Amino acid sequence: LETASSTAMIFFIILGAAVFNGFLALSQVPQFAAAWIVEQGFSPFLVLGAILLLYLVFGTLMDSLSMILLTVPIFFPIVSRLDYGLPPAEFALWFGILVLVVVEVGLITPPVGLNLFIINRMSPGTPLSATYRGVLPFVLSDLVRIVILVAFPFLSLFLVRILF
Repeated sequence: LETASSTAMIFFIILGAAVFNGFLALSQVPQFAAAWIVEQGFSPFLVLGAILLLYLVFGTLMDSLSMILLTVPIFFPIVSRLDYGLPPAEFALWFGILVLVVVEVGLITPPVGLNLFIINRMSPGTPLSATYRGVLPFVLSDLVRIVILVAFPFLSLFLVRILF
């Protein structure tokens, strides 16, 4: 019964995201937002940084599946219109890697990262504040990793370039 409930929940998340994506396709909101950002002349890395910061904040509040299904259709058209010096296929892969890494970091970011509560449950009797302190080195090292992946995209694309 619990499996059926979990499956139904995931199905409704995907169904809701499909309806939302249909709305976005009809309304062309991402395309208008992308055109506006390009017209404003914002730096591509400023836009990317703002989007990654939003993903970090969303990661503390939402589960990863919902967040990715609801936001990538909005943000990908925006960032794909900006020049990051990568071919389109490599850019899409690089952006996908960045999104996944930042989403997962958001899930362990205090004070309300969802995975913090799961981590805390694994050690009954441990105060949540101790879990926060314990996870901080991982969050900080992950933030450094994100900066490195943004500054040096070839690091995340190295194996892809070798294989293809």
